[in-house]
Amino acid sequence: MKDSIQALLAQAAASLGISVPDSARLEATRDKAHGDLASNLALVCAKALGRPPRELAQALIDALPADPAVARVELAGPGFINFFLAGDQYHQLLQRIVGEGEAYGRSDRHQGQRLLLEFVSANPTGPLHVGHGRGAAYGDCLARLLSATGYAVTSEYYVNDAGRQMDILALSVWLRYLEQQGQDIVFPSRAYQGDYIRESAARLGDKGDFVRPLGVDADTLPPDDAEQGDARLDALISAAKAALGAQDFARVLDHVLAEQQAGIAADLAAFRVNFDHWASERSVVESGAVQRALEQLAAGDHTYEQDGALWFASSRFGDDKDRVLLRANGAATYFCNDIAYHVDKLARGFDRLIDVWGADHHGYVKRMSAAVEALTGQADKLDVQLVQFVSLLRHGEKVSMSTRAGTYETLEDLREEVGVDAARYFYVMRSHDQHLEFDLALATEKSNDNPVFYVQYAHARICSVFRQLAEKGLSFDSAVAAGQLEHLDQEAERELSKLLARYPEAVLAAAGQLAPQIIVTYLRELAEQYHRYYNGSTFLVDDAALRGARLYLNLAVQQVLRNGLNLLGVSAPQEM
Repeated sequence: MKDSIQALLAQAAASLGISVPDSARLEATRDKAHGDLASNLALVCAKALGRPPRELAQALIDALPADPAVARVELAGPGFINFFLAGDQYHQLLQRIVGEGEAYGRSDRHQGQRLLLEFVSANPTGPLHVGHGRGAAYGDCLARLLSATGYAVTSEYYVNDAGRQMDILALSVWLRYLEQQGQDIVFPSRAYQGDYIRESAARLGDKGDFVRPLGVDADTLPPDDAEQGDARLDALISAAKAALGAQDFARVLDHVLAEQQAGIAADLAAFRVNFDHWASERSVVESGAVQRALEQLAAGDHTYEQDGALWFASSRFGDDKDRVLLRANGAATYFCNDIAYHVDKLARGFDRLIDVWGADHHGYVKRMSAAVEALTGQADKLDVQLVQFVSLLRHGEKVSMSTRAGTYETLEDLREEVGVDAARYFYVMRSHDQHLEFDLALATEKSNDNPVFYVQYAHARICSVFRQLAEKGLSFDSAVAAGQLEHLDQEAERELSKLLARYPEAVLAAAGQLAPQIIVTYLRELAEQYHRYYNGSTFLVDDAALRGARLYLNLAVQQVLRNGLNLLGVSAPQEM
């Protein structure tokens, strides 16, 4: 419907010698007094044409070609053009929704464009916590939304399986293993503490005998305090590598890394998040991507040497200062490895890159964007979205989270307590760039105050209508009912149909703005209108034609609810 009205406006504008600018909008109205669709074309063109907006709007109205889809057109306010559609347009819409089914709302707007979406990418040093869960829900919803608008989306998890954190992880498991073998170990406070470390250590013996003397006296190590704790860790890592040898230390690391990665993958799968590809930092480094990245930056004259180190001139691209790539000792920085990973991404031929990071990486955005711009010459090639922090409330108090200390609330705990549906829905109810307080009590409440329950209940109610139909021995033929829609003459039915027409626009807006909360808001409004319609109408009436028409509208609402919930990765239950 919207496309046909836009075409009429374009014809009218062309007949007056007016070029339709991108700022012109044709949008569904909120107030039925303003019709079904409203255009601001006259308002945005008036100044450039030197004509009063209302005068120009009237000229456009007069130039509109006649069309049976349009019942009437009105000039409103300072120069809006309001379109009132013929009733049968909504009947055709309902037929389209039922006919297209799961495809309704999807489009080929970005067909042929390849997009790489990286999200979660939490260090494999422990189970995912509730903060990671928000990034997982947001990223997966983006993948679903972007796919729904035609992008060929590849979802990716980047495994940081190289560097110091991995050494700390291997050390933590090995020290717990030695404890379990009877050695007297003073476990460092800055190592990883959770029960998962002890459990992994208990399984380490299945891979071989790793009992070795630690080889250092605890009294000779730096103090285990806030100032010297990291130095103590580094000394213990060196001692572990000396005691085990490079090969066995690597075997310990590979053991715990494989367990952690498998646990993360299983946790995400249970959360309905499945990745197309798992990328490895270690593999990127071993592939020579670091050298290729340095060569590409040097070829563009974006690097220089200073104080024995190699620097990237990131300040040329909007960063607040230049960044070190290779330290004076020749070691690559984390940033250098991350550039290499993005070189690997670019080499795979994606048209667009989206990274979803935690809010604690906000200082990293400019430098990575600068690197990608330097490599590609495109300022908009990389889009970084930051997901803000989550506060989990339990009995009115926030639950503290720390991976090393083992005092976090895991995503698995959250799933078990509130369920996948509520967790995913609550995570994306608010914009990802806003702090989220996750209310456990509300998420588990079986009432209309619970937003996910309220939407799912609308779907379940429609299912119950059709069960009652069968229980009464009545029949419903959707093909026959499609020809009886003229019986939908209530204002509530028109408004409900009008809202269904807005769904494709909501999908495009949510995908375009990378904002799944737009779908949440739409579903809430649709559920609210449906509940109102349900409470004020009788569907299983004696009049077969009227009954068929109202059931057909129910069928269309059910389909859109299901489609919208699917974009959020939330189920559409038949009973509640």
